[in-house]
Amino acid sequence: MHTIPGTGTVHHYETRRGHRLGVLIDHEGHRTLMIYNGEDPDSPRHTIELDRDEADQLAQLLQDPPIVDRVTELERRLAALEKRLTSQRR
Repeated sequence: MHTIPGTGTVHHYETRRGHRLGVLIDHEGHRTLMIYNGEDPDSPRHTIELDRDEADQLAQLLQDPPIVDRVTELERRLAALEKRLTSQRR
């Protein structure tokens, strides 16, 4: 994260596969998603301006389900597997 004077704050991310992206949050709270390519590490290849609600929707899509939901899904799968194994034994 670094501050751009007069503009806002930029958060940069690099994936494990080496893809780079950033999110610029300006002083008014607007967000701009920036996608980089390998040619120029300082200039984004694509920029996408997001309204607050769009940024919230994207964040929800990217967020993992809560642990409770994941445990519930695992319990459901385990119960189905136990039922299948029990019916095969009969």
